[in-house]
Amino acid sequence: MSVILSLLIVIVAMSIGDIISIKTKAFIPSVFVTAVVFLIGFWYIFPQDMISKATLGMPVALMAMYLLVTHMGTLMNVRELMAQWRTVLISLADVIGIILLLMTVGVAVLGRETAIVGAPPLTGGIVAAIIMKDAATAMGNDNLAVLAILVYVVQGFVGYPLTAILLKKEGKRLLEEFRVTGIRNEKVQETKKEERKTLIPPLPEKYNTTYIILARLAFVAWLSDIFTKFLNTQVFGSSVVSPLVTCLVFGVIAAEIGLVDRQPLNKANAFGWMMTVLMAFIFEGLNKATPQMLIQVAVPLIGVIVIGVIGLLILAFIVGKILKESSFMSLPIALNALYGFPPNFILTNEVINSLSEDKEEIKYLTDNMLPKMLIGGFTSVTIASVLIGGIFSKML
Repeated sequence: MSVILSLLIVIVAMSIGDIISIKTKAFIPSVFVTAVVFLIGFWYIFPQDMISKATLGMPVALMAMYLLVTHMGTLMNVRELMAQWRTVLISLADVIGIILLLMTVGVAVLGRETAIVGAPPLTGGIVAAIIMKDAATAMGNDNLAVLAILVYVVQGFVGYPLTAILLKKEGKRLLEEFRVTGIRNEKVQETKKEERKTLIPPLPEKYNTTYIILARLAFVAWLSDIFTKFLNTQVFGSSVVSPLVTCLVFGVIAAEIGLVDRQPLNKANAFGWMMTVLMAFIFEGLNKATPQMLIQVAVPLIGVIVIGVIGLLILAFIVGKILKESSFMSLPIALNALYGFPPNFILTNEVINSLSEDKEEIKYLTDNMLPKMLIGGFTSVTIASVLIGGIFSKML
């Protein structure tokens, strides 16, 4: 299969997801449909290496991830970032909920080893899945090794539709609030004022070309990478801090001081392509889930996901109530553990765009939903899952 044909098939698969999502007003999310298309495609039609042949795998995907996460940081300000401590606590609660129920009910129903292997990948991280896969392989249990990867691959099929339904309810609630309060003009003026006041003055538009916008964004991503390596080697002595978390924080700070523009990838007309690259890489993970593998570990797979998700939802609901967060928001924050970034970004934006065409309403929904979803994903998937994988791998 040629490079261009591989690329065409990948984009057509994603287009099918978009069409169905638009037709159903985001009731059926595009990422869910696209994931189904890729899963069936890898079973019967697509070559297993199709994503790589389309040049959408590593290391291009890693580059896209660094730039995209730094870009996401520019959507927030320091005050918004600091205000997300509730989101962090809810995200940690969902991880604890997964572990608590799997290590009690899961152990009783599925067995100790199955519960231990299934818990870290269910918190969302591919790194955690690989850690548990390697630990299961080292003890000579191939079924558990397969289970670790399949939990990571399949859990999105539960998370995508649940998140879309809950976010839609939260979006409708926020829209009602927004239309009653009458703060739209004040909010827009406040945002414009914030964007004008920066430590580094903005570049004249004639010099702010595509290459210069991308160069500034890449520079910030590079600085965050260097800072992460310094922290992990000189301060912590191990890989405690994820470079993606640092990219998000550096993106917030860089936009605040004027080192990069707000939404730089959009201004450089590169956002859509970066997102395509990264989503293609995410869907490539489905080429490991053969029908035979699914049949082989179907019962423990379903058990791990059902028990873990119930634990996630229960604890997130309780903590959300204590912190006075809307249940329709706290539960999607928790469900980030099942997919993380970039599906959380796509799901949130699809829901927002399905609820309103008014620019001010869209901005209000974005300001109130997107930062929570992004930070929720980074807390559970990027940070907690890696730490949990390291601990649980020693318990086998």
